[in-house]
Amino acid sequence: MEKSNPITAIQKGLIISGFLIVLSTSIYFLGLQTEKWAQWVSYIILMGGVLWACISYGKENDNNVSFGNVFAHGFKVSAIITCMMIISSTLFIFLFPEIKENAIEIARAEMEKNPQITEEQIEMALSMTQKWFMAFMIGGILLAYLIFGCIASLIGGAVTKKNPSNPFEQTNM
Repeated sequence: MEKSNPITAIQKGLIISGFLIVLSTSIYFLGLQTEKWAQWVSYIILMGGVLWACISYGKENDNNVSFGNVFAHGFKVSAIITCMMIISSTLFIFLFPEIKENAIEIARAEMEKNPQITEEQIEMALSMTQKWFMAFMIGGILLAYLIFGCIASLIGGAVTKKNPSNPFEQTNM
């Protein structure tokens, strides 16, 4: 039986990114972006997808892999997902500028709940957030997705079945 071509890290990253983009778009249009559980669903899908990528990588290579090989593959997938999420989020902000205004209003409401913060401090923080919104968004996505992706890659590297060959073993001829 002929072996099928393995799915590359780029392809796996694009597949998982597609799911995440559809999910985040659905969450936005359903008005659930302020719900805590909705924010965590993306990270759960990210971690599940990277675990799937690691385990399938081991199977595609007949489990002749090491922890480092599997971790590196999972981290590559995470990097692709992170790049795609940064691109899609940036496009989403340009297509729907009200997202930025809604985020600022949510931040204002959260700060107003704290009695130790003055109105002047709130205005100063919000003006800085307004000015640096894209940088904060990109930095947040970069940090969060790479950290969760790294954790999932570590778990994937640990749980993937491995039977690597020993390079010091002699074969009898």
